[in-house]
Amino acid sequence: MPSVVGLLEQHELAARRRVDGLREEADRIQAELAAAEQEWQEWAIARMRVDTVLAPDSGSTAGTEVALGPRDADAQSAPRDAAKPKSQVPVWREGLAWSVLSVDYQRILQALADRLRVGQGPLTCQELAAAFGMEVVPARVEALRSKVKRLVARGWLAEPAPGRFTLAAGVAGPGGGS
Repeated sequence: MPSVVGLLEQHELAARRRVDGLREEADRIQAELAAAEQEWQEWAIARMRVDTVLAPDSGSTAGTEVALGPRDADAQSAPRDAAKPKSQVPVWREGLAWSVLSVDYQRILQALADRLRVGQGPLTCQELAAAFGMEVVPARVEALRSKVKRLVARGWLAEPAPGRFTLAAGVAGPGGGS
């Protein structure tokens, strides 16, 4: 008859082997998940950049709207026409009110105006993302960067140093004007 201690040791050894095997499998799955997430983010960034490049410079349309808040993967992969309307970012001119812009663009301008009002300098896209409560991951930051760069190209914002953004000279508060 086997000893009780010997049986316990056998069960302990079997349980330890099972735990080790599951840990190895979990590590493999975690690595695979990280690689898949990275690939997904790269494709999302590539799509946003292509949208930006293909957007006409005339200001009539500025590409698809990218939300500043989190969205699920299904909404991201939905057909573009069904997902959201095109957003227009007109070229800034004296007296043009912020209300001509979508809410997301107005939020960007407001954050930079608030920063100027308290005497602080330009912001990076990562800092803007954090200020909006967004998850600061490459896909979100690049979506925000495409909007900020569009505002720079249309004269609403300035980029005094690479990657640092502020209101352009002459752009006033939400009411527009000087």
